[in-house]
Amino acid sequence: KVFQAVVSCVGGDGTIYIIPKSYENALSKLMTEIQSTFKGLGLLMPYCWKKGEPCVIRGSDTMWYRGKVVEVNGSILQVQYIDRGYTESILQCHMYPTTYYTGIPPFCIPCQLYKTSPVGNFWQQDAVDCLQELLTNKEVEIHVEELPDNPWGKLSISLYFGGMSLSSFMAQQKYCIAEDCQDTRMLGLSAGHIPVLPSYTLPPLPVPGDTFPVRVTHLVSPKEVYICLDDSENLTKQSATERGASSDAESLDEALKWCNKIVKSFPLLTSFEKELPCLAEYLDGLWYRAKLLSVTQFAPVHILVQFVDYGTYLVAPINRLRQIPYCLLKYPVQAVRVLLAGFKPSSDDKNTKRIPYSPEWSLKALRVMEDCVEGKRLSASMLTLSPEVTVSLYGDDQNLIHLKLVEMGLAELDE
Repeated sequence: KVFQAVVSCVGGDGTIYIIPKSYENALSKLMTEIQSTFKGLGLLMPYCWKKGEPCVIRGSDTMWYRGKVVEVNGSILQVQYIDRGYTESILQCHMYPTTYYTGIPPFCIPCQLYKTSPVGNFWQQDAVDCLQELLTNKEVEIHVEELPDNPWGKLSISLYFGGMSLSSFMAQQKYCIAEDCQDTRMLGLSAGHIPVLPSYTLPPLPVPGDTFPVRVTHLVSPKEVYICLDDSENLTKQSATERGASSDAESLDEALKWCNKIVKSFPLLTSFEKELPCLAEYLDGLWYRAKLLSVTQFAPVHILVQFVDYGTYLVAPINRLRQIPYCLLKYPVQAVRVLLAGFKPSSDDKNTKRIPYSPEWSLKALRVMEDCVEGKRLSASMLTLSPEVTVSLYGDDQNLIHLKLVEMGLAELDE
C-alpha cells in the first residue's frame, strides 16, 4: 500500500512516527472533543500512577492530548503522546487519569525502514538528529513493505521525500546499510563518481493554433523570451509511476525544497561537460535546477549556467555547483524558449546603446518589452513548433505585446 503521511516525530531510537493524511480529519475531531471534555489544570491531588496507564496530558501549548504513562519516577513521570509518538518527562499536575477515548486506536503509526540496518545496529545520535531535522512535521510518501508480527509493533516501510528514498539517502550519508535498496539510482550521488545523467525534457507543448496562458520568466531580447506554460504561481505537478506503484509525484517546487534542505550532502560538481544537468546556487542563496553552458574563467574556474526552469543565466564559481539527484530530472523544464512573431528591429531606431549579444536591438527596446511583460498575465498563440517554437504574445488587454514597441519606433511590423 502506498499513501501520504506526515511525520509527527522521530524517536530517540530512530523510530519514525507517521500520521496518515487520511486520518487527519478524524484526529482533528477527536482533539476538539478532548478540549471540550477536559478544561483547567491537571490532577492536583496525590495519585498512584502505574506504568501503561492511560491519561490525558496538558501540553506546553495548553492543549490536552491522549497519552499513556511510560515510566514512573517519583513525582516526575515519563509519558507518551499516543497520537503523536513523542515522549516527555512531566509533573503529574499536567496530567489527568482517564478511561475516555481508550477504545480509539492511536492515530500515529510507529515505523522502521525496511531492510535498513543502522551502523552499529542502533541509530547513532547524529543519525537521529539528521532524521529529526529532515522529517519532523514534513509530508512524505509511505510504501508499506511488511506488517509487524504484533499489532503494536513497528510497520516496515520505504519512505520517500521529494521523490528520494530515505534509506538510499541515509546509506549515502554512511548512517546505515540498505540491504535491499533497489532505488539508489534515484540519488545517483557519490563523491568521485560522475553519473551519466539524462538530459532535461521539454513539457508537452500546445499544437499550432492553440491559445494558452503564459508567464514570461526571462527576456534574452525583445524577440527571444522564455515562457512558463502555467500561469499559476506554483510549478505544475507531474504524475509519475515510481517503483511499480502509481502515485502522484511531489511537485517540482516541493522536491526542490527537500533538496535545499539537504544540499550540502550532494557532492560538488567535478565534471563540466556542456549541457550537463546540475544544481546551482542563485543569488538568493537557494539551489535550483540548471545546466552548464561554458567555462568563462579558468583561474579560479567560473562556469556559465542556465536555470532551466526560468531561462536566466549566471556565472558561478564551482563551489556553487553540485551534482543533481536523479529524482529532479523526471520533471520537464518549466521555462520554454520561444521566438515572438510579427515584428523585427526598427531600421529607424537611433538609440546608440545596443544589446551586446544582439546588437540589432537597442537596450531601450529591451527595457520597454520588460515593462510590457514583467509580472503580467499574458496569453500566447502557438504558430510553429519547428524549427523554432514561435508564438504571438498578447497582453491582458488582448492586444499584441509588440505593438507598444512599434508605436515607439523601436520595432516595425514583420508580415
